[in-house]
Amino acid sequence: MEFRISTLALALSLGLVLKAGVAGATEWQQYVIAQNGASVDIPVSVFGENAGLPDAAPGRHFYTSDHRADLTVQAIPNSENDTPAAFLAKRHPPPGIVYRRVTPGFFVVSSIRNGKIWYNRCNRSARYMNCILINYPASEKRQWDGIVTRMSYSLRP
Repeated sequence: MEFRISTLALALSLGLVLKAGVAGATEWQQYVIAQNGASVDIPVSVFGENAGLPDAAPGRHFYTSDHRADLTVQAIPNSENDTPAAFLAKRHPPPGIVYRRVTPGFFVVSSIRNGKIWYNRCNRSARYMNCILINYPASEKRQWDGIVTRMSYSLRP
């Protein structure tokens, strides 16, 4: 009986630490891509580890301190000025997308792969698609919903 109680207490405390680490007292800062002025609000208290430059596009890559989640902010060249729908089609998204929204100004695609939710939003601007790409544990979806929503809505242009 004592083992079960301590196991339950440990599980509950880990859950509280996780929830506090993702949702509690989150500190936000605006990140700006210098090359084109695109910006997004980033929870720096969550994505505190700078992981360097993304491949082949201006921006930055970030991790949570335990590397269970990552974020990429980037301005992907769109020299042909493709619409979001055409740009997305050229990227050949994987099959099985769970959520897809495409408008004349942006696209969002999201799904689950290897136990993680991946969420990509790209906003159209002159010569670029300004994007955020977030990967986080699917088991933590509810804790991440507010963070993903704020970041998505704050992405400019």
